[in-house]
Amino acid sequence: MYKVKEIYYTIQGEGFHAGRPAVFCRFSGCNLWSGREVDREKAICTFCDTNFWGTDGINGGKYTASELAEKIKSLWPVDHESLFVVCTGGEPALQMDETLIHVFHDYGFEIAIETNGTVELADGIDWICVSPKADTEIIVKTGGELKLVYPQIENQPSDFLHLDFKHFYLQPLDDKNQSENIRKTIEYCLANPQWKLSVQTHKFLGID
Repeated sequence: MYKVKEIYYTIQGEGFHAGRPAVFCRFSGCNLWSGREVDREKAICTFCDTNFWGTDGINGGKYTASELAEKIKSLWPVDHESLFVVCTGGEPALQMDETLIHVFHDYGFEIAIETNGTVELADGIDWICVSPKADTEIIVKTGGELKLVYPQIENQPSDFLHLDFKHFYLQPLDDKNQSENIRKTIEYCLANPQWKLSVQTHKFLGID
């Protein structure tokens, strides 16, 4: 059974697929933080802004592979054929296995994953987005996009350019210094055009 926090139809707000309709399937659990606020100080990733604890979100629960595929398919417009599912978390790689990937493909889904890159991925995922976190070892070294939250004292953009990704994005850290972080990110991208700016458009557009 796969433990899922929430499943919902929306528009991707950031990175390469920004603006694209997608069903988001948010898996429960992460290897960098428990998800409980009482454990925030002990978390490896201290700036996570996502609630991935439990299975109590919209359409959350425990699913078999076929049940999960049926639920995701049911959220798409009836006459739409391009089924795009974004598997996120938490850390979705902790649960996504070849069985689930095969079932998703059998249902005609194009599969994207948003991962911290510290857990080996099963084969067959169509689009891999790695978002490195501080003080972790990246073992997923190839994919569609690397999306680095910026600035991070422990992670510098230059540390990742040797990896085999098609696109490199910097995304301003959303904290109390957000305006300054946006300015710094824009300046870095202008000075280092290997990097593209990723903005969390869903936040200022009010999209879930």
